[in-house]
Amino acid sequence: MVSFMNNQKQQKPTLSGQRFKTRKRDEKERFDPTQFQDCIIQGLTETGTDLEAVAKFLDASGAKLDYRRYAETLFDILVAGGMLAPGGTLADDMMRTDVCVFAAQEDLETMQAFAQVFNKLIRRYKYLEKGFEDEVKKLLLFLKGFSESERNKLAMLTGVLLANGTLNASILNSLYNENLVKEGVSAAFAVKLFKSWINEKDINAVAASLRKVSMDNRLMELFPANKQSVEHFTKYFTEAGLKELSEYVRNQQTIGARKELQKELQEQMSRGDPFKDIILYVKEEMKKNNIPEPVVIGIVWSSVMSTVEWNKKEELVAEQAIKHLKQYSPLLAAFTTQGQSELTLLLKIQEYCYDNIHFMKAFQKIVVLFYKAEVLSEEPILKWYKDAHVAKGKSVFLEQMKKFVEWLKNAEEESGSLMIR
Repeated sequence: MVSFMNNQKQQKPTLSGQRFKTRKRDEKERFDPTQFQDCIIQGLTETGTDLEAVAKFLDASGAKLDYRRYAETLFDILVAGGMLAPGGTLADDMMRTDVCVFAAQEDLETMQAFAQVFNKLIRRYKYLEKGFEDEVKKLLLFLKGFSESERNKLAMLTGVLLANGTLNASILNSLYNENLVKEGVSAAFAVKLFKSWINEKDINAVAASLRKVSMDNRLMELFPANKQSVEHFTKYFTEAGLKELSEYVRNQQTIGARKELQKELQEQMSRGDPFKDIILYVKEEMKKNNIPEPVVIGIVWSSVMSTVEWNKKEELVAEQAIKHLKQYSPLLAAFTTQGQSELTLLLKIQEYCYDNIHFMKAFQKIVVLFYKAEVLSEEPILKWYKDAHVAKGKSVFLEQMKKFVEWLKNAEEESGSLMIR
């Protein structure tokens, strides 16, 4: 019995040792990028330019070759025709193939067909997803090492792969590389990429993908710091035939600027900054970000109304509102120099009084206050009453305003007859 157990103990290390050696030998044979490259290139050369046959060859080869270990080599070959050296050049002494993206025709249809090859391959071997993403990030950093035609093909392919979900928009981070941006490579590449992406989907789908990875507000970084303006971006991409992208970036910038304006306004008001300083700041922001006055009055109104803790009792809130708004009338008046701005303010007051039920009875009092303080004038009030109001609380507010509107009309008629005399 003891002898039997000793035999067992002696056999264990021998057996495990044999397994260990076998595994090491197998690894060594597999861990040879050159041999892997030769197998792929030979197979691609045999299949020729029939991309259906290429996809089938790659599907079958995954069972025999170690795609997991050699993902980078595999994708280098499929894109550039051989293993890439740092910087994006092909090594002279290495085998290469013409069955690759860079040797294909420079048109969208061909790139769509190549996108299907990558798509099928990654669907079949799901573990290649991360490796492919890393490969594209690397290729984007190597853009300067490629010819203009190669860059164009890669841009079209990347756009299609972003559209069909094979790639995540976070790969665009590579385009913000300082050298690529400085030399204009990033912006030129982005033109081709976005054209093919929008061609496959639309600007809304593109915007959603960018938002998902917080890239929606970074597109201006495709240009050097001294050219990072909405005007430059709009001009460049509109001239390149991407008006919808230009408009999207302009809207994003405007939304961002408006949010920033409201935040800063509320801070200035809570600090009790003088109105002349606040007005000066707002006017500078309007000019800088091209924000029209009707939009600004809405922001100023919201900011003014958010600086107070309102009384919950309906009978007291009207008095509190009048006192508060009387104080802020000079600020509001600075941004109602246009009829449209006055009308916008009236609609904002209507919506606010409807949405905050304690203010339902305060609407007419607020409008009269603003009329007396010259924030609002007759014509926009009469227009609002006649046909420019919204549905929210319409019957209540029109009833409240009835006598005041009649008084305005009479006053207008009297002043008109005085002028005739």
